[in-house]
Order: sequence, then C-alpha cells, then structure tokens
Amino acid sequence: MTKTSNAMWGGRFAAGPDAIMEAINASIGFDQRLAHQDIAGSRAHAAMLAATGIITTKDAEAIGEGLLTVLSEIEAGNFAFSTALEDIHMNVEARLKDLIGEPAGRLHTARSRNDQVAVDFRLWVRDQCDAADTAIDALMKALVGQAETGADWVMPGFTHLQVAQPVTWGHHMLAYVEMLSRDRARFADARKRMNESPLGAAALAGTSFPIDRHMTAEALGFDRPSANSLDAVADRDFALEFLAAASICAMHLSRLSEELVIWSSAQFRFVKMSDRWSTGSSIMPQKRNPDAAELIRAKIGRIFGANVALMTVMKGLPLTYSKDMQEDKEQVFDAADNLLLALAAMAGMVADMTGQQDNLCKAAATGFSTATDLADWLVRTLGLPFREAHHVTGSLVALAESKGCDLPELSLAEMQSVHAAITTSVFDVLGVDNSVASRTSYGGTAPDQVRVQIARWKEILG
Repeated sequence: MTKTSNAMWGGRFAAGPDAIMEAINASIGFDQRLAHQDIAGSRAHAAMLAATGIITTKDAEAIGEGLLTVLSEIEAGNFAFSTALEDIHMNVEARLKDLIGEPAGRLHTARSRNDQVAVDFRLWVRDQCDAADTAIDALMKALVGQAETGADWVMPGFTHLQVAQPVTWGHHMLAYVEMLSRDRARFADARKRMNESPLGAAALAGTSFPIDRHMTAEALGFDRPSANSLDAVADRDFALEFLAAASICAMHLSRLSEELVIWSSAQFRFVKMSDRWSTGSSIMPQKRNPDAAELIRAKIGRIFGANVALMTVMKGLPLTYSKDMQEDKEQVFDAADNLLLALAAMAGMVADMTGQQDNLCKAAATGFSTATDLADWLVRTLGLPFREAHHVTGSLVALAESKGCDLPELSLAEMQSVHAAITTSVFDVLGVDNSVASRTSYGGTAPDQVRVQIARWKEILG
C-alpha cells in the first residue's frame, strides 16, 4: 500500500502513515473553514512573540505579512489544501514556509496544535453566536410586524390542539418573540462564558517561554486568558453550549413550522403562504405545499443530533487532549449552518405570509371557546363558587351541543333552564371580541395589552 511522508512530524515519523491512516487522521476536508480564525490567532501569536523578545520584530513582520498572503490565496480560492498535511494549521504553516522561508518555523514557538485548534474553534463558535443573534433579531422583527398587523384579530387559542379560549393573532405572534428573546439571551450568555483565550496553554502544561497571554487574548477580542492550561486545551463546553442553545432555538422554530403547516392547510386556512416559500404538486394543480416550513421542521433533527454526538464524543475523555476531539467540528459546523439557514428561511416566510382574518375569527367562535368567560361571569355576577360555575357551564355546553349550536346561540330561557338566576347580561361576555377584550391582565391577550407589548418590543429591537 502506498505510504506518504509528513516531514512536519519530524524524523521519528519519516516513514509516514499509510493511505487509510492518512484518510482517518486528516481533518483538512472540514477544518479549512477555520482558516480566518487560524490566521488571526497566528498573527496575534507572532506579534506577541516579538513584543516579548522571543522572536525578532523582523521575523514577526515577515510572518504577519506572509499569513495575510496565505489568507488572500484562500479567499481567492487559489490555495491547494493537502490531506497529507492533515489540518488547517499545518497547511497554513507549510504554505507560509514556502512564502517566507526560515522565519515560518519560528511561528510555532511557545504553542501547540492543541491550544491552536482550541483558540481557532472558540473564535469560530463565537462568530456563530454573533451570527445567530443577528438572524434571531430579523425573525423577531418579522413576528412583531405580524403582531402589529393583527393586534386585534381574534383567533382560537388551543390546548391539546383543541379550541380553548379566544386570543388575538398579535398575542400569538408575540409568544414566539418571547421564546426567541430567550434563545438570543442563551447565545449571548454562552458567548460571554466562552470568551476566554486558550492560546498559550501550549500542549497542556503551559510554556517556559515568557509569553504574554493577556496580550494575545486582547488582540483576539477575548476578555481574558483561560486560567488553567489543562482545561484550556481539553474544554469543548463552549461548543456544547452553542449546540444546546441552538437546539432549544431549533425546537422553537420547529414548533412554529408545525403551526404554519397546520394553519396553511385547507382545513384551517388561517394563513396564506407566499409563492416564494411554497411549492406546487407535479400532479395536483390545486396544491400549495408549505415546503419551507416542512424543511425547517426536518432540519431541526440534525441540530439535535449534533448536540448528542458531541456530548457522546466528550463524555469519556480523560484530560487533556485526545484525537477523539477532532470529531468536535463537523457536527458543530453542520448545526450552525442549518440553524442560520432555518432562521433566515423562517424570517422570510413569516414576513411574507398573510393572516386570514375572517377565517381566524370564524374559527375562534367555534368549539365553545367562550365557556370560560361564561364560568367567570357566573362567579363575578351571580357569586357562584367557581366549582359550581364550572358545573353550570358544563351543563350549558352539553345543552348547546345537543341543539347543534354554540353558547351565544342559546336563548335566555334555555340558559335559565339550567340556572334560573342567569340574566341577559350574560350575552355581553359570550362574543369572542368581548372575550379577548376582557383579558386585560398584564401579559394577557386583550388588544390593548398586545399593543403595549408590541411597543415594548419595537423599542427593544430598534
């Protein structure tokens, strides 16, 4: 079997691994995505080595300029990545040596690939937290726009997917804004916690060179260097926290996707999806399929899977670095890609969809949705204990069911046959508009309350 040599390993490994070992060992096929972060880390490291007198300023300048050349080649698509060189770090360093010669060999002074990959990956995940924040912001704004359009549109609220009580369209849209605000906070919190630099931890024990870890941390936008070199190279909590936040956010997207799939069906007709986010059928010309929502709902499984996969990789590893940790990146890359795609698609879909006000209102008036309003009226007006009011209301619902009508369609005499003290004022609470208007408690569905929350979110989101 053909064997290849890797001179970067040094004389001990001159014979090199065979082709299968090269294939399983190489990560350049995916970790080339870390090129920007790798070069940023190396430039900061070189500048620090010069500032502390470990290498000359001349060598540091040559390294810095050479790394920018490498980056420009990568960005232009002119860089030849080699699996024989294993990973992004060795590929960049080898090309740097081609460009500037001997000074390139001084770049790796006082560091290891262990802290190098740790800082690269941490920088990349930090960037994804920022990207997620921007994408969530766009979706929240789209939802607030929908809420403002239908702040007083009445629709059915559901429990168990059964009609429960009337709510407003605006209130329903804002429920997802609240969920997404927590997602945004989780990414921000994870970003704050991950913002420590592992650079300078070297292989695992630190280094005897007089490095300045605070200088490199500051140059790379970290709050501080990590305080324990063992933890610095072994930690992947930052990636796990990102995946955990991504999974919860993805779950929220999946719930909204499910509702849009249901709502756009012929049986509901609560929303009309725009042609931009729907497809037709190859055989059924009447179809408008909510494919974007369905694909978002499906992609969420990949994000959940990435979370479980990385937890499984990390769960049995002794300190510090093991090669298992090379498997930390692909699932995080995939999860980040799919989360950002799902957020962007959902923002576009929500912004373009049209709520069907008449259908929403008609649906809100079905299923005895004002039964709770009737029970509350019996308590408030007649002074009945709630349990008795609940029983009376249940009897009235049964009566309406037997007559094939809804509660507002019962006559006063029919209502009084169940409880003689009921008066005509009961009909004031049985309409769905009256029902939602009465829910004025803070955070309730009354249009006035919804508009208060819309104003609050518009101020927050800017």
